[in-house]
Amino acid sequence: MKKHSLFLLLALLVHVYAGHAQPAQQRLSSGLSRRIDTLLTRDIEGIKQVLEIKTDDATKPVLLFLAGGPGSSMMPAAKGFTTLLKAKFTLVQWDQRGAGKTLALNPSPAPTSVAQMQRDTYHVVRFLAQELHQDKIYLVGSSWGNVLGFYMVEHHPELLHAYFAVNPVVSQLASEQELLAVLRTYFRADPRASQELAGVTIPFEKDEDLFYLRKWLFYKDGQTYVTSEAFKKGFLQWSATWSPVWNEVMAIDLPKTLKRVHCPVYFFVGQHDIQTSARITQNYFQTLNAPRKGLVVFEQSGHQIHKDEPEKFQKAILQTLETNR
Repeated sequence: MKKHSLFLLLALLVHVYAGHAQPAQQRLSSGLSRRIDTLLTRDIEGIKQVLEIKTDDATKPVLLFLAGGPGSSMMPAAKGFTTLLKAKFTLVQWDQRGAGKTLALNPSPAPTSVAQMQRDTYHVVRFLAQELHQDKIYLVGSSWGNVLGFYMVEHHPELLHAYFAVNPVVSQLASEQELLAVLRTYFRADPRASQELAGVTIPFEKDEDLFYLRKWLFYKDGQTYVTSEAFKKGFLQWSATWSPVWNEVMAIDLPKTLKRVHCPVYFFVGQHDIQTSARITQNYFQTLNAPRKGLVVFEQSGHQIHKDEPEKFQKAILQTLETNR
């Protein structure tokens, strides 16, 4: 199939097709306009995956977000944490395998694994770099997204200007154990919570172990809907797909396996985050050997920094831009 310039198509059709995914056979090459505001699909590792690209100048450096989850999308809320970033970056959101618009197009044909999603990430990064004519990109990983992001840092640092690790998965087994101890103490006067938390086993032996841990974490954060049967049903449906992947995540221990990296890494830590331990992350930052590294603590944030302190989040990224280009 003959390839056409996406810019040419956008110049003619942006008002007609705004909000609809376009096939990635249309190249992101130079054309009549440098502006891109589109969804596109790309065949990656056997399924169609959806990317959202927004920029007023495609020569700006690329910033790709790796959403948390797994199985979650940052696309719907992206405007809330990119209003400052859009002045300096070409912004890319990606709905990973099993999430958002990608899931709506096609489910994964085989059970998903960490290795599969890491391969997906590599192909997405290569596609963006090649099609936007850039040697390297910037990468942001949020929570689970760091499982994919640190894979790129370890194995393909040549493709990255810098990496932003936002409330990262670092040593998840230790983090979950720490969380369980905190919740058992916090809810010691609550008979129901105490009973359910007392039955949690780490490493997780059944889906209910992770469910009760997240249920009472979210309840502690004021999300009372987690006591409903609807939440339990939805969570266990998520677990049916993702618990094998999360069990793989539980084996990650970066302080032991990744002591030196070869691209700049910046850690963003929510001071009140106990879902991915802020203490563990800060200790890892101290020991990691990197050509350039930084640590930003967000005093008003828990696990969702980009939502809790969106302005500070964006400014912290922008402050590194000139240093790493």
